[in-house]
Amino acid sequence: METGMLEFLEKAKEEASNYSFSVGIAEEGRVISIGDDIAHVSGPWSTRLYELLLFESGDSGIAFDLDRDQIGVVILENQKGIKAGDRVYTAGTVLSVGVGEELLGRVVNPLGYPLDGLPAPHIRAYYPVEREAPSLIQRDYVSEPLYTGIKVIDAMLPIGRGQRELIIGDPSSGKTSIAIDAVINQKKSDVISIYVAIGQKREHILRIIEEIKTYGDISRTVFVVADATESLGLQYIAPYSATAIAEYFLDSGKNDVLIVYDDLTKHANAYRALSLLLKRPPGREAYPGDIFYLHSRLLERSAKLNEKYGGGSITALPIVETQQGNISSYIPTNLISITDGQIYLSTSFFNKGIRPAIDVGKSVSRIGGKAQVEIMREVAGRLKIDYSRFLEVEVFTKFGMKIEEETAQLIRRGERLREILKQPEFHPRSLEEEIVSLMIVESGVLDPVEPAEVRNKCQEIMKTIRQQIPEVLDHIRTTGRLSDADRNRLTSLIEKS
Repeated sequence: METGMLEFLEKAKEEASNYSFSVGIAEEGRVISIGDDIAHVSGPWSTRLYELLLFESGDSGIAFDLDRDQIGVVILENQKGIKAGDRVYTAGTVLSVGVGEELLGRVVNPLGYPLDGLPAPHIRAYYPVEREAPSLIQRDYVSEPLYTGIKVIDAMLPIGRGQRELIIGDPSSGKTSIAIDAVINQKKSDVISIYVAIGQKREHILRIIEEIKTYGDISRTVFVVADATESLGLQYIAPYSATAIAEYFLDSGKNDVLIVYDDLTKHANAYRALSLLLKRPPGREAYPGDIFYLHSRLLERSAKLNEKYGGGSITALPIVETQQGNISSYIPTNLISITDGQIYLSTSFFNKGIRPAIDVGKSVSRIGGKAQVEIMREVAGRLKIDYSRFLEVEVFTKFGMKIEEETAQLIRRGERLREILKQPEFHPRSLEEEIVSLMIVESGVLDPVEPAEVRNKCQEIMKTIRQQIPEVLDHIRTTGRLSDADRNRLTSLIEKS
């Protein structure tokens, strides 16, 4: 061998010794066809369901349909243009999303890319978007309240940390407003909030972000956005990605998380479109047969863990849309059967000016008083029964029927309670204010007051209480109880007002 060649080989060996190499193996396939966010690929044949696939153009997708002759791939990114004949490679992993405290206060898409114009967050950990729900052994009873700041919910439809409470109603009935108020109210708590927008208009999402920024604590909120202009694939994975981000905080054992899915009707529609494009057989309302599993495996990931596994919780507020109040349609009935209760919003209540337009008769929380502090459970328990009776007998007053004095008293009290339960959006109430306002109604001091003046009178009494016995309010807030002495002082002051 010539001297020059020997010197060249020696030099190459020396340079190679300064670097470390690793061998990576990736199977290769080819794109057969591409269109409507779906690519049909020949090979790679060892691909697993939901595995991430990388295209020659640099774009990505997930394996969604595994047939004998080809693989159906849902496109997540198609910015550089995927063409028939392009190479496809296995990534060797299922789709994952960046998680961590760096996402707090940020707006990201379901892949973790920033949408707020700020630099990409420095991510140090990744979680798979599809993950098994906590087992029964890992779970604990739901007993700690999660306050929304909405009186009618905290009193009559209490939500506990780790619960899944469905928000259901027609378009423009105030569903999102309730979820936003719940997020805003966590400004006073240690709960981290995640808001997931699926298939919504971009202007609508921007307005929500601005409202939470103005009234809440955006530094403890993560926004995961797949708006109506995004691909069906991103809309499909959005709630799973957001739940993976929530699970990071759950696993840390330090935080409770509130996650809002807005909304799962559009998520189901995106999945239906993908399934039909992949020529899966349609079932009821053209949804594929596994549509129930789609949402059950998502919502089962929300739970309260016991202390052995960190003690954190994920509380889910999924939103679903109905048409003309039809709660018996396919997706709403599925979600009602999966969740731990539902908050039903009535369009007729909304049009009458009853805001929030919650129909207590059709709403339920299956956790009930177990997620309420002692004094709230005591006060709200009696009022809920009276309010339910009021809603039943109120209809008789429309026919000019002669009613007994006891029924008339029930109607007077119910009308004033309904006025107290009315609440403007973005103004969540504190726990002590909710409890005392209900005690004011129960005392009967508002019975002679005209319904239109009830809220003003209640605010006057609250102002007097804050000025004269603020320590009683502090005691309610810190302990959730009311001693006999404090109760007597509070009752005495209410009756004098």
